[in-house]
Amino acid sequence: MRFGHFDDKAKEYVIDRPDTPRSWGNYLGSTEYGAIITNNAGGYSFFASAAQGRLTRLRFDDVPTDQPGRYIYIRDKKSGDYWSNAWQPVGKPLSKYKTTCRHGTAYTIINSKYSNIETETTYFVPLGKHFECWLLKVKNNDKVKRKLSLFTFVEYPGTWHCFNDSLNLQYSHGIVNMDFKDGIIDYGSSVLAAPSGNTILEADQGRHSFLAFVGGKIAGFDTDRDVFITPYNGYRNPAVVEKGKCTGSKAFGDDGCGTIQIDVELKPGQSKQFVVLMGIGKAAVEGKKVVKQFGNVTKVKAEFEKLRDYWHNRIEGLSVSTPDAEFNSMLNMWGPFNCLITFAWSRMASLIYSGERDGLGYRDTLQDFLGVIHVIPEETKKRLELMITGQCSTGGAMPIVSAFSHKPGKETAPKNEGYRADDALWLFNSIPSYVKETGDIGFFKKVLPYADKGKATVLRHMRRAIEFNLARTGRHGLPSGLYADWNDCLQLGTKGETLFVSMQLRYALKTYAEICEMLKKPADAKWALKQLAAFDKKIEKHGWDGKWYLRAYKQNGETLGSQKNKQGSIYLNPQSWAIISGHADKRRAEKIMNEVNKRLATEYGIMLLSPPYQNIKCAEIRSILFNKGVKENAGIFCHTQGWAIMAETMLGHGDRAFKYFRSYLPAAQNDKAEIRGIEPYIYGQYTHSKFSARFGASRVAWLTGTASWANYSATQYILGIRPDYKGLRIDPCIPASWKKFSAIRRFRNKTLNITVINPKGVQKGVKKITLNGKAIKGDLIPASRMKEENDVVVEMG
Repeated sequence: MRFGHFDDKAKEYVIDRPDTPRSWGNYLGSTEYGAIITNNAGGYSFFASAAQGRLTRLRFDDVPTDQPGRYIYIRDKKSGDYWSNAWQPVGKPLSKYKTTCRHGTAYTIINSKYSNIETETTYFVPLGKHFECWLLKVKNNDKVKRKLSLFTFVEYPGTWHCFNDSLNLQYSHGIVNMDFKDGIIDYGSSVLAAPSGNTILEADQGRHSFLAFVGGKIAGFDTDRDVFITPYNGYRNPAVVEKGKCTGSKAFGDDGCGTIQIDVELKPGQSKQFVVLMGIGKAAVEGKKVVKQFGNVTKVKAEFEKLRDYWHNRIEGLSVSTPDAEFNSMLNMWGPFNCLITFAWSRMASLIYSGERDGLGYRDTLQDFLGVIHVIPEETKKRLELMITGQCSTGGAMPIVSAFSHKPGKETAPKNEGYRADDALWLFNSIPSYVKETGDIGFFKKVLPYADKGKATVLRHMRRAIEFNLARTGRHGLPSGLYADWNDCLQLGTKGETLFVSMQLRYALKTYAEICEMLKKPADAKWALKQLAAFDKKIEKHGWDGKWYLRAYKQNGETLGSQKNKQGSIYLNPQSWAIISGHADKRRAEKIMNEVNKRLATEYGIMLLSPPYQNIKCAEIRSILFNKGVKENAGIFCHTQGWAIMAETMLGHGDRAFKYFRSYLPAAQNDKAEIRGIEPYIYGQYTHSKFSARFGASRVAWLTGTASWANYSATQYILGIRPDYKGLRIDPCIPASWKKFSAIRRFRNKTLNITVINPKGVQKGVKKITLNGKAIKGDLIPASRMKEENDVVVEMG
């Protein structure tokens, strides 16, 4: 079943039916003033932190899941009938209420038609500003004059701290102080306390935000939610809207809201436009200033166009044209936009993440870089340096780095058992990717502090990450799993061993040796290669199970992911990473990926393991807490799909790699939206597998490592457009049916117009490359030979 379609030209997803299986959302703003909005105008706004800077209220996992939101109620003064600018919250019959929602790059436009009145509301946050705009257009499509009343509505939290607002009501119900000054609503929280001189996110201080409604004469206001709605009505039928007249209420404690009423008369065919402005600061100060500067439609429209141009340019590091339209839709717009939003908000703010992760997860953030380096290299570098300073002098890393309060050199390192075994090893994906993209070889020599004490070059930080895992091993000499090893449901401790991290460590040693050879550090390269040779023997002896690689050893020495195990007998990650790391030779690599295809692949993606666990105690294997076929218990963990796809392309399996990619490609499930559930334009964290009663249902949209690895595997391994230290490598691995594709790639401030032809229908292999009409030897286009604008032709064969 389809609920919308992709408008590739406008870079929008258009929702034609508002009764989507779940709320389908979008992001507005920046990491300073951010907001989430759904297709029915639900969602919430926040300043800097969704946990500590919550500006409007949302009740997570309520029904509907996205309420309250940013609403404008419209009431016909003659008939008394009323509705909302989005289908919800009033929810008029869809036989009479027609609506579309256009989600775009940091903006959403909702158009609705009911009772011969048409409204269009454009929601966005102007670039660099600490307030949001709702540009409202109301048009009379009737044959007679219409008299209408318009009511804004947002619901304020008792306190900006979301947990206190939700759980500490004896506190939060005593601090709201609402006012109405100069035609602007002033929301105050703890107004008797002076503002802090340190940070706006410091809990115990006075805070203010404002809301203005511009474009007509104000007929009234209400700021007390229980007056506007009343305790026994709801967002669907607020008492004030039913009666048609605001009361002038001012909340003093309890719960505040932001409602301003404007009455308007419209002749047949006439339209009028209004602006709602909501943001940080006092109504009489910042609010008044913002209204003066932005309280006119022309200015707001100009800011909107500026925003749209900025974002369209921001995501165009790579644009493609392939035989697969759904693949194009994701790679040209929604994939990079998803990656940028994940980079911005990590796992901090969504309709699922409610503020419980108020910081940058170490492993998450390092992987998130892979999806955005090509579009925002300088921003990535700044965040990458922050994360490197989250590594401790032991070589391990802090699980969470707080962007607000991190103090390199002064942090407390975790206890040994509190480290995650994989955390710092992701440096070997993120750091080389940054350097290859930018050519900034000097970055390896940059000196940065450790989190707890001391400092070192970036290269030395990388070596310490290797030494951390070499120093923490179990009885077989393989890395200890510690608190977790990417899979948070495998807690192997200091004695249990992990084959997944073993493969990561092998990749790290190989990568480190390559970097040291490039930097002319033969002693360091020799050390790494010696460690690699010894470590390979341990993996071979203790990691190979005959048909595939083991997943782990428990603390008592029992195996996980073995043919001998009746449950969890095969895991995906050790197989794909055996190929990515280079441990598996060609013959073995073919064998293990055939086993993956046979035992783990499904029509909706590759399962993390099989069979699922059941009827065991919750100890090292904590995935037993999940239902069968869900998340880490034999679910389709979408994050890992990119690794399997990379492995298949490394083997030259273009058909299989692309089949796997399409199995979890959101756009490919646009016609199965009722099964998928979440947005068909955004990646999810996991999908229910064949062991689940909800096979094919995806969950946890937007903020997930799936986005970066999907974009990375698609662009660098399927399309094969892969940065290298000395230039850009082009080595596609595509379906045999593809005879041609093209791409435009920005690379080191140059543009490459790439055409790939495949006359013989091969899946992999480059016959020849020309750069600006001249032949290139091999598949690497040297950066030194690139002009500002370049034409590249690649012939496969």
